[in-house]
Amino acid sequence: MPNLDLVPKQNLSSFRRIAIGTWKDAHDPSVYGTLTLRVDAALDYLETYRARTGRRLTLTHLLVKAVATVLAENPDANAVLRFNRIYLRKDIGVFFQVAMEDEKTGEIDLSGVTIHGAHEKSITEILDETEARVAQVRAHKDAALEKTRSTFKQIPYLLLNRALDFISFLSYTLNLDLRAAGIPKDPFGSVMITNVGSLGLQEAYVPLVPYSKVPLLIAVGSVERSAVVEGDQIVIARTLGLFATFDHRILDGSHAAKMSAVIRRCFADPVAAFGELPTAPADQ
Repeated sequence: MPNLDLVPKQNLSSFRRIAIGTWKDAHDPSVYGTLTLRVDAALDYLETYRARTGRRLTLTHLLVKAVATVLAENPDANAVLRFNRIYLRKDIGVFFQVAMEDEKTGEIDLSGVTIHGAHEKSITEILDETEARVAQVRAHKDAALEKTRSTFKQIPYLLLNRALDFISFLSYTLNLDLRAAGIPKDPFGSVMITNVGSLGLQEAYVPLVPYSKVPLLIAVGSVERSAVVEGDQIVIARTLGLFATFDHRILDGSHAAKMSAVIRRCFADPVAAFGELPTAPADQ
């Protein structure tokens, strides 16, 4: 069984071939882009959902579904590079970071959770899955993750770079399933999301992670009150900045434009994108 379920992409453009041949690793083909979303409707949606269910649905949950929808509607962006050839993923996985404390040192460590097929799940199913998975991670009860952390801690510092490069080569370039060796199957998914707004940052751009082979990373800023143009008037609205880093060998401006349009559509009409709100208790 392979690590990833892939199919080769056919009919590459001349630019895509040049881009693949120009950059030899994901250390340098980074392109950065910013998208400012108006999130008044989304925040109202969250407030109503919380009031009716008592559960903490967040913008991150909405983004997991929105970004999965982006990749479902733009399958060329759901890809990985192997042997200088683009392969399209059959599965859509959205990885988001989770902060956890090392039980021995007390240091804050970053881990994450990957939700697969979020575009086909209800927002409540996504909330259920993320709560359960995050609780497992923070309680150190995710067996696959704990095995991986234990494996990496045994690698000598001097060999870290070579070891990670080798594991990445086996997992993604050769597409081998390494679960028997303590490496989870497809741990980073198709796209990574990190919430820098929770750290008090309005904006940040995160680097591509060569080991993961993920071509798109999205940093989520904090919600701000901003002046926006509405018709012929300037009004105060709540906005959210998304800060993307992508691998130019796989993605370009045309992909970014299409993906931005889908995300804007989702947040402009949350009910259509994320589903009808639960019925209020008084109406049941």
